[in-house]
Amino acid sequence: MRKFAYETVDVFTEQRFGGNQLAVFTDARGLSDAEMQSLAAEMNYSETTFVLPPADPAHTARVRIFHRTAEMPFAGHPNVGTGFVLARHGRDRDGVLRFEEIAGLVEVRIASGPDGEVTGATIAAPQPLSTGIELPADAIAACAGLDTADVVVGAHRPIQASVGVHFVLAEVRADSLGRARPDIAAFQALEQAFPALQGRLSLFIYVRDGAQIRARMFAPLSGTWEDPATGSASATLAALLLSLDGGDSAAFSLTQGVEMGRPSQLRVTARRGADGIRATVGGSCVPVFRGEALL
Repeated sequence: MRKFAYETVDVFTEQRFGGNQLAVFTDARGLSDAEMQSLAAEMNYSETTFVLPPADPAHTARVRIFHRTAEMPFAGHPNVGTGFVLARHGRDRDGVLRFEEIAGLVEVRIASGPDGEVTGATIAAPQPLSTGIELPADAIAACAGLDTADVVVGAHRPIQASVGVHFVLAEVRADSLGRARPDIAAFQALEQAFPALQGRLSLFIYVRDGAQIRARMFAPLSGTWEDPATGSASATLAALLLSLDGGDSAAFSLTQGVEMGRPSQLRVTARRGADGIRATVGGSCVPVFRGEALL
């Protein structure tokens, strides 16, 4: 029987049983793709990560990320949480880790307390902002169980965007955020109507008050009815807002997961660079479990 150690952490929170859960298999050598996918489904978290030796020894690790049904090219809270776990194992170099992923190289900067204890991390998204198709407000409203009037289109229409993985971003009225409920039939209809979505429909709805943002994320077609903290979507939103607002940089505080009873706090930034708008996302982490998978 083979044994594979894992640790779980709550990401984007300072309180255990808040934030977004993550399982990290700290040495995934010997696991097949199918076994990784099965373990992620068994864990039943939004994502599970598997740490492997890097192709380039100058980097820290190759990190593979799986949600319940498929592998992800990049994701936010898995990188923050994996960086936190590996730094606690002494794997960082002067507070920095670099992960090889499908979407590109992800740099992780570790945060520590006055006593040197690792408290969290901030990651740089691997790609600059890119935008795709706009989607009808009425269809997006239907997906979230809202009325068309609840979708705000003054700043932008619902739009597909990415800094490493695609989300559909939509602003909604403040009084509608808490009422949102995903409608899986509407998600299926929208995905089928727009082949440009390429089978990925993760809906990130938000309310903005200056630099303060409240958000929710639904991806029922991939097994995540609601996500308590979505770092990659939050980073994408920061980049999109900077592109719309103008300026050289922007910083936001984003709250998510409140409606799920898992409040999460994310710090996101965006800045203009030579190759486009780049974004970061960071926050605190709390260790929860350690164990072994037996295969």
